[in-house]
Amino acid sequence: EVQLVESGGGLVQTGGSLRLSCAASGFIYDDYSVAWFRQAPGKEREGVSCMSNTDGWINYADSVKGRFTISYDNATNTVSLQMNSLNPEDTAVYYCAAGSSYSGSECPPWRYDFWGQGTQVTVSS
Repeated sequence: EVQLVESGGGLVQTGGSLRLSCAASGFIYDDYSVAWFRQAPGKEREGVSCMSNTDGWINYADSVKGRFTISYDNATNTVSLQMNSLNPEDTAVYYCAAGSSYSGSECPPWRYDFWGQGTQVTVSS
């Protein structure tokens, strides 16, 4: 059974930083992609960043480019999202997700089969 468990959310002031982590287990794919999504109240789920473990591509939403960094530690099967220069527009529930690898320049939710439970990130002004 694939499990994704997020941690690291919380409350931070504008300009601050947070690091989200997602511990993954039970992968059934040899080649896979991992991603971070977020959903703010009243808004659709948005792909923040995604990457492939084999092809090496990494994508970021325009709204987070230059501020957020996704990474994957193969030794611990942990996908992380380093978030810097946070602003109130980044406030949302953040979800990690995993699925089979694909080639593309975006992070569509339908590509991902497994999801974590979500962690709240709140940025105060």
